Amino acid sequence: MFRGAYTALITPLRHDRLDEPALVRLVEQQISAGIDGLVPCGTTGEASTLSMNEHLRVVELTVQTSAGRVPVLAGAAANDTRKAVELARACKQLGAAGTLQVTPYYNRPTQDGLIAHFSAIAEGSELPVVVYNVPGRTGVDLLPETVATLARHKRIVGIKEATGDMVRISRIRELLGSDDHFTLLSGDDFTLLPFLALGGHGVISVTSNVAPAWLSGLCHAAAAGRWDEARALHYKQLPLARALFGQPNPIPVKSAMALLGRCTAEMRLPLLSIDPQTREGQALSDALQTLGLLS
Repeated sequence: MFRGAYTALITPLRHDRLDEPALVRLVEQQISAGIDGLVPCGTTGEASTLSMNEHLRVVELTVQTSAGRVPVLAGAAANDTRKAVELARACKQLGAAGTLQVTPYYNRPTQDGLIAHFSAIAEGSELPVVVYNVPGRTGVDLLPETVATLARHKRIVGIKEATGDMVRISRIRELLGSDDHFTLLSGDDFTLLPFLALGGHGVISVTSNVAPAWLSGLCHAAAAGRWDEARALHYKQLPLARALFGQPNPIPVKSAMALLGRCTAEMRLPLLSIDPQTREGQALSDALQTLGLLS
């Protein structure tokens, strides 16, 4: 479940409102390019600045447009367990295949608290849960031993591990042993190739907003044991990943998508889009041109 390349979708905005036609086009472009799944309303989707109604509308449109062609793993996180359960239940009603649940930020629970939090969401929503560890943003780290405990829950089916630490993924893989039902998804495009080589199953990618075929091709090649092909795609996508992480995500990727004509660069405060006339904007444009993505 939830294997291969999943795109952490941006949320297109226009005049401070959801740009629904742009979102529909984006979903269609992703599916046409061979993406394996879609993740609306995560960090890249600016979930923290969406209202509840906007959040659910993004999930609804993504599910409706994908129409069962790929799974939709909906971001449905909150640092209040009750709110996370409520949001996950709503996503289930909209047809999401599962929810992505980040470690609770700001209140920073213990490892036992994390187990209780994720278990309550899985039980309360009755949807498969992929947990998300990104301590650089949340201030709390989901340790490998805790992941192994969570993997024993029938509805906690995977992790998005975004530390980029290969010792970490090795330890998780070691603790899981031969049990391959628990999905290991990278949350770091830079280290995707070694992540897959160590037993990972795929990625939830920022870069695949811009180049979905590259990331899905990389994952498929690795899964089939075509490591020379996977390695070539890894080094092909690295310069793009560098261009898309020059500022905090999702600032560069949304600006890149605007340069490609797929949406506006509009963001919600406190994030600011990159002015294409600045040095940063020109560097992003140059990178896209060099990679053959922008004429």
